Amino acid sequence: MAVARVNGTTITYTDQGSGEPVILVMGTGSPGHVWQLHQVPALLAAGYRVITFDNRGLAPDGGPMPETDDLVGDLAALIETLCGGRCRVVGVSMGAHVVQELLLGRPALVSQAVLMATRGRPDHFRARLCAAEAELYSSAVELPAAYGAALRAVLSLSPHTLNDEREARKWLDLFEVFPTAKAVMRAQSRLENISDRLDAYRSISGRCLVIAFEDDLITPPHLGQEVATAIPGCRYAQVAKCGHYGYLEQPDEVNSLIMDFFSAS
Repeated sequence: MAVARVNGTTITYTDQGSGEPVILVMGTGSPGHVWQLHQVPALLAAGYRVITFDNRGLAPDGGPMPETDDLVGDLAALIETLCGGRCRVVGVSMGAHVVQELLLGRPALVSQAVLMATRGRPDHFRARLCAAEAELYSSAVELPAAYGAALRAVLSLSPHTLNDEREARKWLDLFEVFPTAKAVMRAQSRLENISDRLDAYRSISGRCLVIAFEDDLITPPHLGQEVATAIPGCRYAQVAKCGHYGYLEQPDEVNSLIMDFFSAS
């Protein structure tokens, strides 16, 4: 792991490989090393240089509450510092929203963008969910570890995964042993409460691919398809039998979509 001092903050990152650079931007509450499970090995095998990093707010104490503009500025500064000012970018969930805003504000920094599990506007359920989570993480309430794991599984995984005895056990054990830090979620979760940006996205000119996950409850496919429709020339793909963690549930298909997009454009 290395450290970069950019945009007024300190970012911890990993930099592997020696080909054309790709930066991977993680979603709410998750560290950059989650990409190491599936996406980093596939990109390295394809000859890319791969950079992952921890978003601002992932310090042990959660750090100060960032704004979306802070994360966009961090990403822009990393691209300028580590990639010479231009690269491919992959973002998921909150990370995809950050990439979308970068495409608006600093389009010259991005040669291609993959936007996974994304949306461009709020709806009633997601707005209420964001507000409820922000209230929970700002309170003194501590969910029992087993219940927190079960709730995370229901929100993040496909019923196909949860109905598989071996897979359900594996994921629930993982979530219970490695719960998301409350301080981190307190710092980052409110960024999920986005405004309607679809009209703004109509001015994005970069080459983009939206990947939606069929059983995603947090960012369902119809919201991702709206983003793909708003961005001129954007491609759209949907992956079956996976939820919000589709890049972990169906990594081979997700990786194939990313590689095909990168090589075809």
